[in-house]
Amino acid sequence: MNMIYLLLILFPAFISMMFIPYWTRRTESFGVTIPEGVYSNSNIKKLRKQYVLWTALASILVTALFLVLGSSEGIDESTYAFIFSALIFLYLIGTFFIYLFFHRVMKRLKKTEQWGKEKAQQVFISTEFRKEKLNHSNLWFGISFLITIAIIALTFVLYDRIPEKIPMQYNFDGEITNWATKSPKSLLLMPIMSLYLTLLFMFLNTMIAKAKQQISAERPKESLQQNIIFRRRWSAYLISTGIGLALLFAFIQLSFIFNMNQQLMTIIPLVFAGIITIWAIILSITTGQGGSRVKVSTGSNGEVIDRDDDKHWKLGVFYFNPNDPAIFLEKRFGVGWTINLGKPVAWLIFLGIILLAIGIPYLLGM
Repeated sequence: MNMIYLLLILFPAFISMMFIPYWTRRTESFGVTIPEGVYSNSNIKKLRKQYVLWTALASILVTALFLVLGSSEGIDESTYAFIFSALIFLYLIGTFFIYLFFHRVMKRLKKTEQWGKEKAQQVFISTEFRKEKLNHSNLWFGISFLITIAIIALTFVLYDRIPEKIPMQYNFDGEITNWATKSPKSLLLMPIMSLYLTLLFMFLNTMIAKAKQQISAERPKESLQQNIIFRRRWSAYLISTGIGLALLFAFIQLSFIFNMNQQLMTIIPLVFAGIITIWAIILSITTGQGGSRVKVSTGSNGEVIDRDDDKHWKLGVFYFNPNDPAIFLEKRFGVGWTINLGKPVAWLIFLGIILLAIGIPYLLGM
């Protein structure tokens, strides 16, 4: 049963990785800038199909290794977790090297074909872009805050009903594998993590509106509409996920106070993880990076193309440009946003998020 649960988690992740080239912008291929008109070039189409095949083989190999190693006798819960983590790490490393291979092939192909040399390169900036409603209001996160504050109040009102030992971890069979001694600090762990994630999602929702605009110079009007839809959809996803996480943490907190079916303590988090993962995949398929898969009124390609800024994208995925005032911008390979590694403030934000995630459980004595 353990393996079935973990494979259900792995499958959506494998699908997401395999089809990334189909979800990125049509002006980018494997981290390389291309004119939108050559997106359907036979050589590029062939590379996309080969990438899907290679990553699919990597996914099958990881699954096979997990099934073989995981089915060995005498494997306990901690060993399962180690095997699972190790295989995921190897999978991520392996697929990154697969991407690098196709990135280099794409760079050589672009150099050989001399795509876009006959067209002028421009950057399109809309002065009206920031006046649009690019994300949904952060006030929606008030629901998450209210849920968390209510559960904190209920916890301390019913503090005497809580047993001296509270469950902190369950295995896939619903059995408790880790306990903590009841104290205000231990009981605040879940609510404070909920508040931290709510604040993080508020920050990300704000970032969606503030991130650098990227509008196609070939089809500016259509691209502008697509980008607005792209940001709004992911903003709605963040808000919904934030509220869902607040409810999930509240459910876990209630299990400290009231008797709960232990099997539910495993099933509900897995169901929630499955829902948000599948939703993210559906968003990626229907929306694409920057809204590239959103159907809007079609415009003809012009005599200009987007500016080639490949030199600022290291390995096609890491953006480093100290002269660019933008801190956040769209990923070049994949769906979502990344940071400008050339800006010190971006590093501070990134490190601050990580340190808070690590420090909160430590400070609460877990």
